[in-house]
Amino acid sequence: MQRPTLAAVVRTHQGRFCRQVATSTEQRRVLSDITACRTQALGGHVFECDQCGHRKVAYNPCGNRHCPQCQAVSRAEWLDKRLSDLLPVVYFHVVFTLPHQLGPLALQNPRIVYGILFRAAAQTLLEVGESRLGARFGFLAVLHTWGQTLGHHSHVHCIVPGGGIALDGSRWVRCKGRRFFLPVRVLRHVFRGKVLDLLRQAFLKGELSFHGRLKSLAQERNFRRVLASTKRKPWMVHPKPPFGGPEVALKYLARYTHRVAISDQRLLSSDDGTVRFSYKDYAHGSQQREMTLDALEFLRRFLLHVLPKGFVRIRYYGFLANCHRREQLARARELLAVPLVQPENETAGADSAPQHRCPLCRQGRMLLVETFEPLRPAAVILFDSS
Repeated sequence: MQRPTLAAVVRTHQGRFCRQVATSTEQRRVLSDITACRTQALGGHVFECDQCGHRKVAYNPCGNRHCPQCQAVSRAEWLDKRLSDLLPVVYFHVVFTLPHQLGPLALQNPRIVYGILFRAAAQTLLEVGESRLGARFGFLAVLHTWGQTLGHHSHVHCIVPGGGIALDGSRWVRCKGRRFFLPVRVLRHVFRGKVLDLLRQAFLKGELSFHGRLKSLAQERNFRRVLASTKRKPWMVHPKPPFGGPEVALKYLARYTHRVAISDQRLLSSDDGTVRFSYKDYAHGSQQREMTLDALEFLRRFLLHVLPKGFVRIRYYGFLANCHRREQLARARELLAVPLVQPENETAGADSAPQHRCPLCRQGRMLLVETFEPLRPAAVILFDSS
């Protein structure tokens, strides 16, 4: 039996789901885009071989960052752009996790709380790095909001080089050994303090909203009580072993940067109003297990991870920050005595794009011969949730 795709699951159950479950405009947009992706609804192109005449129709992608079909191309493009940022040093993977007690608050205030998570993780690494190593790092961070069973699990993955530019800019400061070079206990303590402080500031400014079960938190005493409850267990800041090299580190992170809550490869079956999928049970040695959910519950969990419109989920800090990345990377390469790498998009000419060979005769080139317009208007189709 052929495995289902996320688009097929959405297409089958979206009508009933939107009638029974309250959804936001952005969530309905995601459902609409996923069902239309690479179908006639979005139009497409016809390519023809200049040797044997073989024709191939290619439907347009939706481009939605929550669509699993669109992420492979986006991931490859992102990887090509970031290769020029690599330095010949050891790279570490560090994960900062928000406590589950703050999950409901994050779901009601995603733009504020996820922004705080980014800021707290970045400030923690930069400040502890400056105080302990006397150097300024450059790293990137990517937000994930899900666990393997699609539950809410907010965390930020950071790829951190093993060293940085000295605070006076005179030399490159290398880390020592193969273990993560910053004390994890200190990172946890600083990270916790920054998250809680930033949440208190947001609360006092009236930036957080409360409704439903969280309505009682609008009182300052109750809000502080919830924040205090997060101190009962250690906050999770988890450094992983270093990578085999900078290219390995970047390709590893590329799997994270353009991952969605669940991929088509994990879906096993969809019948009788249920969806069965595989997941890794990290609590028991990463064993492969299976879970079956009601289709509406499956879609509800999936939509928990739709980010606010315009929210940036891949961010750069320190000497990789967009405002001075070029100058700081050049300085880092100078200090490391390695040649300056020119970004591909600046050295490649307009005629350097690869020519696609014909999949049938393997000799000719596939040339664009026809374009057809979308069957639906450019504006997104929103489903009636009443």
